[in-house]
Amino acid sequence: MDFKSTMFYALAAVTLGSGLMVAVARDIVRVAFWLLAALSGVAGLYVTLGADFVGFTQVLVYIGGILVLILFGIMMTNKDPILLRRSESSRGIVAGGFVVAAVVGWALVRVVRGAAWRQAPADVPEPTTSRLGEELLTTFVLPFEVVSVLLLVVLVGAAYVARRRAEET
Repeated sequence: MDFKSTMFYALAAVTLGSGLMVAVARDIVRVAFWLLAALSGVAGLYVTLGADFVGFTQVLVYIGGILVLILFGIMMTNKDPILLRRSESSRGIVAGGFVVAAVVGWALVRVVRGAAWRQAPADVPEPTTSRLGEELLTTFVLPFEVVSVLLLVVLVGAAYVARRRAEET
């Protein structure tokens, strides 16, 4: 087994284990940190598979933005640790565990039997960032600018609605 395959399986194990801990943990701060590990594993999987732009976007947007926002929201709103209440029945977790076990078992059977996708020659993926930047600034410049104007309008509208609600109270 080469280094790339070893990294892929290690990152997949980290992602699955952390995702399971997100579902099982009771303290919301611990859930946030397990989510950090799961999102980091997904970013590593993207980079391993040759999608470097998507991997670094995962780090910037989800880990750098959303997860930090969740952690600051938790820290600023409560002094006591927030314990998550789980339902009395754990059928959802058990069913999810069976689905994950079935998928992992199927993948292991395919690897042991020497599936065709496992025997394909490994080609070195080229970075996607430069190609994506070139396409955004040449072929897709108009849709890119339309989306940026749309996001600006949404941001201004959200600020207007928030300000209007603050004045009404």
